[in-house]
Amino acid sequence: MEAKLIKKQEGRKLNVIGDQQTIKLTGKDTNGQFALVEQFNVPGAGIPLHVHENEDEVFHVLSGQVEITINGETQIMEAGDMVFCPRGAAHAFVIVGEEKARVMLSIFPAGLENMFEELAQLPEGPPDFAKVTEICGRYQITFLPPE
Repeated sequence: MEAKLIKKQEGRKLNVIGDQQTIKLTGKDTNGQFALVEQFNVPGAGIPLHVHENEDEVFHVLSGQVEITINGETQIMEAGDMVFCPRGAAHAFVIVGEEKARVMLSIFPAGLENMFEELAQLPEGPPDFAKVTEICGRYQITFLPPE
């Protein structure tokens, strides 16, 4: 591994089915230990309820408000708040409030950044949920009905 300095405007920008992401660190950078993804989204953007079999995640809200549901509990998280989401925990999020929200997402171990790259290649417009489910399934991510 090499040291890496990353300026705020640097990283690979992706539109992952409406989730605006900047990949800051990949598994190639961290010897597979973790990936770091900055999300910057408008109110209403979010990801439906799902479960990861292989990854733990940490959501660190940097600005704005994010409504996070984890294991049936829903809370509004604001700048400075963090959520630890262990593998196997059902979770979802949606940006709420009046302003965009910036969240730093840490993923342990790395690998989901590859899924994000695949999802970002899908055509613009309403997503083909069957295709999204197929791609995510290859990374052991399962979508659940809303609680």
